[in-house]
Amino acid sequence: MNAPAHAAQLHPRPAPQALLDALSRRFGAQFSTAQAVREQHGRDEGSIQAPPPAAVVFAESTQDVQDAMRLAAQHEVPVIAYGAGSSLEGHLLAVQGGISIDVGRMNKVLSIDADDLTVTVQPGITRKQLNEAIKDTGLFFPIDPGADASIGGMAATRASGTNAVRYGTMRENVLALEVVTANGGAIRTGTRAKKSSAGYDLTRLMVGSEGTLGIFTEVTVRLYPLPEAVSAAICSFPSIEAAVRTVIQTIQLGVPIARVELIDANSVRMVNAHSKLSLREEPMLLMEFHGSAASVQEQAETVQGIASEFGGQAFEWASTPEERTRLWTARHNAYFAAVQSRPGCKAISTDTCVPISRLADCLLASVDEADASGIPYFLVGHVGDGNFHFGYLIDPAVPEERERAEQLNHRLVARALSMGGTCTGEHGVGVHKMGFLVDETGAGAVDVMRAIKRALDPKNILNPGKIFAL
Repeated sequence: MNAPAHAAQLHPRPAPQALLDALSRRFGAQFSTAQAVREQHGRDEGSIQAPPPAAVVFAESTQDVQDAMRLAAQHEVPVIAYGAGSSLEGHLLAVQGGISIDVGRMNKVLSIDADDLTVTVQPGITRKQLNEAIKDTGLFFPIDPGADASIGGMAATRASGTNAVRYGTMRENVLALEVVTANGGAIRTGTRAKKSSAGYDLTRLMVGSEGTLGIFTEVTVRLYPLPEAVSAAICSFPSIEAAVRTVIQTIQLGVPIARVELIDANSVRMVNAHSKLSLREEPMLLMEFHGSAASVQEQAETVQGIASEFGGQAFEWASTPEERTRLWTARHNAYFAAVQSRPGCKAISTDTCVPISRLADCLLASVDEADASGIPYFLVGHVGDGNFHFGYLIDPAVPEERERAEQLNHRLVARALSMGGTCTGEHGVGVHKMGFLVDETGAGAVDVMRAIKRALDPKNILNPGKIFAL
């Protein structure tokens, strides 16, 4: 098992003053070298540290991105796209120096095609902003990674989240892109049509490329009709195994559940303290059902029956929007609740995904290892598609704790791979999981990825030092 690459092992390339002067002339107030601005754009929600970028450009149009890219290409200086800064694996860190292009001001809805169930947006719009903008159409965008991430960032990392078990991930829901390439050109990939057999599928190549092949300036995504009825429920279990077995049987029976989240007892306790709730401090499933009133009732009754077979109890309904929001807000705040539970700590977050049939085996073995380590942790999972997350809460002043947490991460990934799974279900590779990619795909596949990277970015300036080393 390969060790993950660390930012400190990589070497920055300086940004020459001539480039900074040219950017300042072109962008004026949209350009900054202020230390605070640079530091904001040089960190994400993860635990890896790296020096900040040399400068930040606040793009407001495709032309802005193209001009910044052309100037950077002339000086062979790295460029890192920045959206909402919510990534966890070091995707936006300037590990080889360079400039950050912030697309947060590019947050417009460009066109809504309600009849075709599509919308085209600029990359800086967040998922909450998008759903607010389309709420009067009777449609919604379902991909929910937890954080209010930007659509461009979600496409770049192939994000998914709580609704993926029913609606899929960004891979299935991005139809077309406008992409600024390494030389400052702009290309369009895909169309609004549901399918195509025209040439290479460049859209799928770009989705999940983590900014290493281009910077997205337009994104066309699928929309879905708002369900007639929505109901949420929570159910407590005597053990994690009982909760997971309930999920496995639910999926194998073909129940079209929209969301099913596992929260372990540690996480429930942390969420209770953070969100002032009184949930039973036992392993818990948080579920949501979408459809007609009759189908929602049928789905829920089926799942409730399955849960009872595995000792599920305290099945509690949340039918009003306010009640559902309260529960899902608590779930989305699990990360912050965990960090606050140990003041001054850092969370070493990781995720894996395994075939649903191996989920219980992988989870239970990983829980046993985490318990034996003595490191506080939290566990949450989008278990309907075999994806789960551990967060190890370490004292950054104690190097031994980070080392133990990384060892737990290594064993977790090795276990997932041995069961036919992946090193990351939705976080992406970034910097933290670079070393695991060869273990998962094989050296030959990584060589093909490197060849694509060299062909599209011969100067290696698009978010270098991510996914794999060149």
